[in-house]
Amino acid sequence: MNNSRRHFIKSASTLIAGAGLVSALPSTLKAAVAPSDRLNVAAIGINGMGWADLTSMLKNPAAQCVALCDVDQNVLDKRVAELAQKGIKVKAYSDYRKLLEDKSIDAVVIGTPDHWHCLQMTDACAAGKDVYVEKPMGNSIIECRSMVAAQQKYNRAVQVGQWQRSQQHFKDAIEFVHSGKLGQIRLVKAWAYMGWMKSIPVKPDGTPPPGVDYKAWLGPATTRPFNENRFHFNFRWYWDYAGGLMTDWGVHLLDYALLGMQSAAPKSVMAAGGKFAYPDDAAETPDTLTTVYEFDGYNIQWEQAIGIDGGPYGRDHGIAFIGNNGTLVLDRGGWEVIPEKGKMEAVPRQKSVDNGLDMHTTNFIEVIKSRNFTDLHAPVQVGALVATTAQMGNIAYRTGKKVYWDAADGKFTDRDANKLLAAAYHNGYKLPNIKA
Repeated sequence: MNNSRRHFIKSASTLIAGAGLVSALPSTLKAAVAPSDRLNVAAIGINGMGWADLTSMLKNPAAQCVALCDVDQNVLDKRVAELAQKGIKVKAYSDYRKLLEDKSIDAVVIGTPDHWHCLQMTDACAAGKDVYVEKPMGNSIIECRSMVAAQQKYNRAVQVGQWQRSQQHFKDAIEFVHSGKLGQIRLVKAWAYMGWMKSIPVKPDGTPPPGVDYKAWLGPATTRPFNENRFHFNFRWYWDYAGGLMTDWGVHLLDYALLGMQSAAPKSVMAAGGKFAYPDDAAETPDTLTTVYEFDGYNIQWEQAIGIDGGPYGRDHGIAFIGNNGTLVLDRGGWEVIPEKGKMEAVPRQKSVDNGLDMHTTNFIEVIKSRNFTDLHAPVQVGALVATTAQMGNIAYRTGKKVYWDAADGKFTDRDANKLLAAAYHNGYKLPNIKA
């Protein structure tokens, strides 16, 4: 950005902060901002959360969309048309590398499947772009390290899409946890019971739909025949591209478990589960899983169950900080404290009052303007810690062992576990080996 644009964006930042939610800003304000003074944003991967992230970002008067990229021409055409209906004309790309060559683009949103995050984020940083990358930040522990190194080497603003970090009631809950009122916390539970997620029926291999560049979609993943089950949303349930519910919902909820306990890496991890609900369906990742992370003086426990809504404390997702005096239960709708008898006062449910995603994208835009990266709510270090923690759980499950982490060496003490530290890259792609 030139100096005049930076000056405007700083002024807009002050205005946004005074107005509260970006979504509440009058449309006349955005109309009053000259396009040349706005932040040029592009999005790579626009079928699901990438589109939601971009839509949220465009509520901000300091941002304008100038380009979209997707390997599914059907999705690309649809999104270009949707923007055109709002009077927004954008360039369309099927190859993200071509998009990154456009020097007028200031920032990119990455909403592609997990196995693409590392390459696209590191390439974007190298191209001088600031980045909003969906969670989980990396699809392996080694990828997370490369992504942290890329941010540091190229000095870019990188926000990870863990938007709960920007939601006020989550912040308030953690402030209460840190107050010490719960007493000694010996166990933290985080869980996702997803009743709306159903079995994936086995389907035969076929041919990609017209307009889909399947080779580009696979990228560094193992070459396999096209199968509808592995495409779009359901890629989450295959080890080639993602880590199941652990890296889908787990990174959101374990993030707050770690934040509440101010945790670094665990000492050990053990996990047990499997395809208990749907043993014969097409998914590879477990539908049922319990994982225990050991720390000094406390444990963090992860639970997941697909096809069931009845999670702990009557909630289908959440985090519970279980202390000697009481238990704080937190989810996306609010938080409350359930006291141990005679040890503390109950705190009635404190409901959510804001839009976490809008607050999160606003924070990203404000940091792009200020260049004060310490103000990011979910920087790469946060994204790397929780993605690494989730990957540790999956590694314990896949090896069938209790695995021990050597923090000094940055690896496990078990050979089989260390084989899963890095995701295998195929089709001529190479894992970025970036040193800060």
